Amino acid sequence: MKSLVFNFDNKSPIYLQIIDQIELYIVSGKIPPGEKLPSVRDLATIARVNPNTMQRALTELEQLKLITTERTNGKFVTTNENYLYKFREKFALIKTREYLTAMSELGFDHKSTIKYLKAKGAK
Repeated sequence: MKSLVFNFDNKSPIYLQIIDQIELYIVSGKIPPGEKLPSVRDLATIARVNPNTMQRALTELEQLKLITTERTNGKFVTTNENYLYKFREKFALIKTREYLTAMSELGFDHKSTIKYLKAKGAK
């Protein structure tokens, strides 16, 4: 799991950015359902953050039911497809809004954006 890359900006707290990035890794399948996560310390090292910051993010992800803790075995990605679908939908909505905003800034309304997508082969 060393292929995980974390990128941070100054727009929101680091732990919230960690949550968003791990959510994205999970819903995109980069961290598959049932996968054991590295330890908090190892994840903190990968992300180059304080272990307390990583623990805070993982606690939130556990409250969201995207990860679970097995007392002696560590933390695992949920295998609950309903939760995974819910979060995949969340990211799809965010990306759709970003795209529609960008197209609007280019002068496309929703109808012309759909026409454009159809013309370019997006179905």
